[in-house]
Amino acid sequence: MLLVRAIIRPEKVGTVLSELLSAGYPAVTKMDVYGRGKQKGVKVGEIFYDEIPKEMLLIVVEDTEKDDVVKIIMKYARTGESGHFGDGRIFVSPVEEAYTISTKKKGL
Repeated sequence: MLLVRAIIRPEKVGTVLSELLSAGYPAVTKMDVYGRGKQKGVKVGEIFYDEIPKEMLLIVVEDTEKDDVVKIIMKYARTGESGHFGDGRIFVSPVEEAYTISTKKKGL
């Protein structure tokens, strides 16, 4: 199993979630997060923003589903054809075990 963490622009979340659901990936956790990437923040006029609001999506999938999920997020979280700074990042990490609390079952 793998954990896909995607940090994306807030205005892209609805589309990404809709496309994930349509592709058969309904189980997603969403969190409001704040931070900055390589650009070290954004200056708008005289104001410098070093913590930019983003959304983090957490999706646990089987190893064979990772490429599909990453492709969906990349396609629908990107701004424009070539993308822009601040579109976000995707991190993939191994998950050793998962349990459903209500059923006490192990696995997805």
